[in-house]
Amino acid sequence: MSDPVRAVLVRQLDTAWALARHHMGGLSTAEMLWRPAPRGPHVHASPDGRWRADWPDHEGYDLGPPSIAWVAWHIGFWWSMALDHAFGEGMLVREDVLLPPTADAACAWIGGLADAWRAALAELTTEDLRSTERTRWPFRDRPFGDVVAWVNVELTKNAAEIGYARFLYGARGGGEG
Repeated sequence: MSDPVRAVLVRQLDTAWALARHHMGGLSTAEMLWRPAPRGPHVHASPDGRWRADWPDHEGYDLGPPSIAWVAWHIGFWWSMALDHAFGEGMLVREDVLLPPTADAACAWIGGLADAWRAALAELTTEDLRSTERTRWPFRDRPFGDVVAWVNVELTKNAAEIGYARFLYGARGGGEG
């Protein structure tokens, strides 16, 4: 990889993805659907068996913690949006993004998005990272390198949320919560 900026961004992605894979490894569907508190962002079954996610109207702490299922959906949502808006038609909307029905399928979906993102990054030039041409979501009029860096931060944050929820699930003391 001859571009040093792209190389740094890809190394950061690799680190964030390793953390995500670690926390998603061995995830069960029951664990994914467990709610760490009586309220907080979660998913609900759609007619086709996949899961539709809540969309909170604020991000205050009183909202409650998200379930792992919601965080998994959120990863799939923002990664699908980033891919579609930077490298696709740019027509995808939040309501079109549904979580697969099992933990294995959800983790495979996210893994496919990671592979697609990494492959797309491999094709970028220094000029692509500096250009605003691909920057259509979640930002506008910023260098595309900002979107790549944002993906790395968002993935790291979401991976940590999954890990923390798994610690809570593991320490819950015998109940299903």
